[in-house]
Amino acid sequence: MKKKMTAALTAFAVLGGMGTGVYAGANLQEIKAYLNPGIKFKVDGQPVQLKNGSGAVIAPISYKDTTYLPVRSVSDLLGVTVKFDAASNTISLGEQTAGVSIAAGFDDMYHTKDPGKTVYKDKDYKDVFFDNASGDRGTSFMLYPNKKYQKLYLQVAAIGGDIKDFAVQDSDTNTVLKKQTVTTAGGLTTIEVDIAGVSKLYVNGDVKDGTTVFVPLTTSYYK
Repeated sequence: MKKKMTAALTAFAVLGGMGTGVYAGANLQEIKAYLNPGIKFKVDGQPVQLKNGSGAVIAPISYKDTTYLPVRSVSDLLGVTVKFDAASNTISLGEQTAGVSIAAGFDDMYHTKDPGKTVYKDKDYKDVFFDNASGDRGTSFMLYPNKKYQKLYLQVAAIGGDIKDFAVQDSDTNTVLKKQTVTTAGGLTTIEVDIAGVSKLYVNGDVKDGTTVFVPLTTSYYK
């Protein structure tokens, strides 16, 4: 369903949240249209309301027998990321072509660029999350995609022991988006997670004494 609806979204006319400055250099044509609050919406059979970024209910626009919907509102309902690039005046939907490293803005006590800790199997990843666990405890860190991306591709390696129940959660709702065991034998594992509409991620796992959690930040990315 999401793929079909993503294609359909390109026909929608309004991207909620764009400031007035965005329109200054645009090629705009004045029209006479009508707000149409009488139209009702359902997603997967369930009634929904279109809302803007502030949570206020908004109405579609009717113009020449065509109904125009706010892209951001619809994308939020369908779990499809929408992004506006002011420089190119382009709306992008869904997964981005180029990945964005999670290293930018990453802040954690186990974040390191120490060459003695950034090498895994003879490759230096330069910038990593390196948690050398002492005692049986959990390992965790936060990520902040801020609803800008469709996917997270997170790389992780377990050194000296397996990482049990390695999970990526929506921090706001405590919903587990992906959970798996990362084994030493499996090497560097890439975990793909759907994160459309998610602001904050809580990444965590169970580790035993002597296990090191190695996450290369430069090769883990959002799309």
